[in-house]
Amino acid sequence: MLLPSLSTSIANISLPTLTREFAAPFQQVQWVVLSFLLVLTTLVVSAGRLGDVMGRRRLLLAGVALFTAASAVAAVAPSLWVLVAARAVQGIGAAAMLALTVAFVGQTVPKERTGRAMGMLGTMSAVGTALGPSLGGLLIAAFGWQAIFAINVPLGILAFWLARRFLPADAPKAPTIQTFDNLGTVTLAFTLAAYALSMTLGKGRFGSLNAALLGAAAVGLAAFVRVEMRAASPLVRLSMLRDRSMTASLVMSALVSTVLMATLVVGPFYLSQGMLLSTGVVGLLMSVGPVVAAFTGAPAGRLVDRFGSQLMMTAGLVGMTVGCAALVFIPTAFGIAGYLTPIVVITGSYAVFQAANNTGVMADAPQDRRGVISGLLTLSRNLGLITGTSAMGAVFVAASAPTSGAGSTPQLVALGMHATFAAATGLIAASLAFAAWGRTGARRNA
Repeated sequence: MLLPSLSTSIANISLPTLTREFAAPFQQVQWVVLSFLLVLTTLVVSAGRLGDVMGRRRLLLAGVALFTAASAVAAVAPSLWVLVAARAVQGIGAAAMLALTVAFVGQTVPKERTGRAMGMLGTMSAVGTALGPSLGGLLIAAFGWQAIFAINVPLGILAFWLARRFLPADAPKAPTIQTFDNLGTVTLAFTLAAYALSMTLGKGRFGSLNAALLGAAAVGLAAFVRVEMRAASPLVRLSMLRDRSMTASLVMSALVSTVLMATLVVGPFYLSQGMLLSTGVVGLLMSVGPVVAAFTGAPAGRLVDRFGSQLMMTAGLVGMTVGCAALVFIPTAFGIAGYLTPIVVITGSYAVFQAANNTGVMADAPQDRRGVISGLLTLSRNLGLITGTSAMGAVFVAASAPTSGAGSTPQLVALGMHATFAAATGLIAASLAFAAWGRTGARRNA
């Protein structure tokens, strides 16, 4: 769980250096990050289902090995596009690592301790996100950009050894094993890639290319539903989505991840242009959220085990609502404390929600579908992060745009921040409504 999140955040810090080293524009260099995220998002559900079919331990080991080998290639890449290709292959391995790590919790951890395990996984993800910028900066300064990819090699070897040594062997498969849904996999991959590209291309503007890609994603989604309805062994059983609690959990995961991304997208602009803080101070303050999430994950998991996933999920959503609303109404005169306090509440509450939501879904997941369900959870989170980058960024830009030809002012930047978190408050309120809807469905099924 640590390695994919570290690999994402550590690559972001390298983009200015890579721009100089390869003499390439930012629009090309950003594919070092985008190629990894797009492949990961596109394949995570398929990786989870493939683990269900061929064996989770076997596929997890293959994913770690592929991730490690691709990291070694990235560290010696002679050109930008070799580096981008290596990062895409890294994304294939990371998809298996993320989907199957969560799936193994239901297989290896007693049900009464599932919350703690989910909380610890959340902690490791947050640690990777928080550690990336600082570790990446140190490695680049001391050894060059190659070191941020080379560091994954010894860590990947360690992860491979630990998984092989401690994870239970796959159970023997019956001769009548279900076939893998190749057509569904390709259709879903096309759909997700089109959607992700519609949200990330266009240099901050939603133009005709974005609209065409979004339309292609809609067509792909319709085709995927049709394919799955006819498949003998579907990648995603559509009957699962008729379960209100499952559907509500996936939708809530996407919505709260969209809100979390708002803190990462809007925060640097507000702190630097709204509060006029230096780059060093902004970097330090931006690390507070991931650090809070890292320290909150394990205690949140214990609370989930003690009080139940439903109660703690609601508590996490309420906390995020309070934090977002505070950022709308707290005056800018409150300074750094007036911004950081709600951020701490939002990120801490997000960690509680994630531990509770993942526990609620995975604790009762059928043994033969844990991989694909884990993949769906990871997919919903990633789609929320991708959507948050585009949609919440667009809200901020629209609200903070000057009405005349003059440049943006601190007051306009603050207005943009308030508008963004007003929208975020609405998304969390919608999540609370989905939580109530899901509980109603769970009671009916009971």
